[in-house]
Amino acid sequence: MIEVKGLVKNYGTLRAVDGVSFSVRCGDILGFLGPNGAGKSTTMKMITGFLRPTAGTAIVDGHDVKVNPLAVKRRIGYLAESAPAYPEMTVDEFLGFIAETRGYREEVEKRARIERVVNLCHLKSVRRQTIETLSKGYKQRVGFAQALLHDPPVLVLDEPTDGLDPNQKNEMRNIIKQMAAEKAIVLSTHILEEVEAICNRIIIIARGRVVVDETPDSLRARKPGARLDEIFYDLTRSEILS
Repeated sequence: MIEVKGLVKNYGTLRAVDGVSFSVRCGDILGFLGPNGAGKSTTMKMITGFLRPTAGTAIVDGHDVKVNPLAVKRRIGYLAESAPAYPEMTVDEFLGFIAETRGYREEVEKRARIERVVNLCHLKSVRRQTIETLSKGYKQRVGFAQALLHDPPVLVLDEPTDGLDPNQKNEMRNIIKQMAAEKAIVLSTHILEEVEAICNRIIIIARGRVVVDETPDSLRARKPGARLDEIFYDLTRSEILS
């Protein structure tokens, strides 16, 4: 579903992403890990068409993001970092706006789409509140709801559980796991426990380069008895200091 081929992103003389390549199949939940500034969000923005690569490309469900970015965006649900939204809109108004942007103008279908994600993301109690009045956790749920509204085959989620309390984190993880059989999912996170709970693949990126692409079990086998966060620290520290 996703083929990332040699992605590079330069900002002037700074190379933020340096030849990143990987693939994601339907049924995968790929945990995208790395220290702050490693290039995770930049890579995700290039896959979704939010940023244009300096070099390389990404193919999403057969469509090249550099050749046909609109086709790619139709197939992706994207939760950006910090779940940006229009603060003066109510939850219902914002989801209605997203539905119309996605092409759902007929009222019955639009309402059906909204109701589905409001129920899925447990937003009924706040649907008539303005987004600026919501807690960080509810804002995150609204961002997740808009990513799911068109039921895309690919989800790209930048720290989807950021700001959620422990119960909300579990709810979000369960929703992601339930959808995984029919979708290809990429999620970035700093929570190693989250990776162990739901991901079947791990990519670790440091200084814009992929340093690990394997399963959680094979990563743990690198250092038997060690915690996943210890292995992560050792791998990223050696790359950053090299």
